[in-house]
Amino acid sequence: MNSNNVDQSGVCSIDASSPTSVWQQCYIFNYKSSFLSTMNIILLSIVLLLLFSLVSTIIGIKAPLLSLNENEILYLFSNSAQVLASIYGLTLTGFIFFRNELSREEFEDDTLTDAVESLKNRYFKILTFLTFISIATLFLSNIAISAQSSSNLIFITIIINVGQSFFVINLCVIAYFIFDVISPKRIQKESKLIQRQVDPIDDKEQQGSLETFLKNYNELENIIQKYGQAYQSELEGNLNTSRRRISNVRLAEFILRAEKIDRGLFEEIKSLITLRNTIIHGAEPIVSETMVESSEKILKELAESLDV
Repeated sequence: MNSNNVDQSGVCSIDASSPTSVWQQCYIFNYKSSFLSTMNIILLSIVLLLLFSLVSTIIGIKAPLLSLNENEILYLFSNSAQVLASIYGLTLTGFIFFRNELSREEFEDDTLTDAVESLKNRYFKILTFLTFISIATLFLSNIAISAQSSSNLIFITIIINVGQSFFVINLCVIAYFIFDVISPKRIQKESKLIQRQVDPIDDKEQQGSLETFLKNYNELENIIQKYGQAYQSELEGNLNTSRRRISNVRLAEFILRAEKIDRGLFEEIKSLITLRNTIIHGAEPIVSETMVESSEKILKELAESLDV
């Protein structure tokens, strides 16, 4: 990643000389930033897995703290596998319930779409990793049980210690995942994260007028609502019979499909909508001067494109 677009805190920086390029400068980094936050969790878990496995194996070979007979090993790993499978199943069931709750909230309030989709993406990555290490733990348990007839004590020691290290770390990841999913302020936290991605403000950048930004946004929203619904009728006719309020992003997409605006302007409009939505759902009520200038420029370009 080009260091010119990222400050020392790892937040995307904006080129003030080009206020209309806010989205283009930040979009790729926004995705990577969210992905890296999840990857940090996964990488930390992998490092702990390797560290625990290595340390416990060395201790088990050089100076074992416990000596287990065949029956104890069979009991330990059979119970570990059953406990892990049960906890994983309950976690997956609970996650499905909470995910449906997120989808319901998103359906009832389209301004939650960015935060909810970001959370779903984050949860999916962690759950995928959790599934992988759970399968690996069960596999190691089967090997440990079936290897009792082997005369290679070093191999058995390695399998026992690595298997139990996987079991412990697996439980820790499950615990983290559960607390992450049930966090009562998950929408607010995610909104703050998205805000820092869309409109990062460092100590050197002057804060803009929130009142001016919201004024520009409201004018932009009125235009999108008016012309978006008109172009929706042209493109879809009466096919859309749902009474649900159509989101501003969706309406802007209708204007794009009608070829009244280009892709670049659409993405910039989308970034403004995202920022406004994060602010009303718990993010800090501040905007950068660059974003205020960008909102004015985008409003002007949209009005000119639609001959308003």
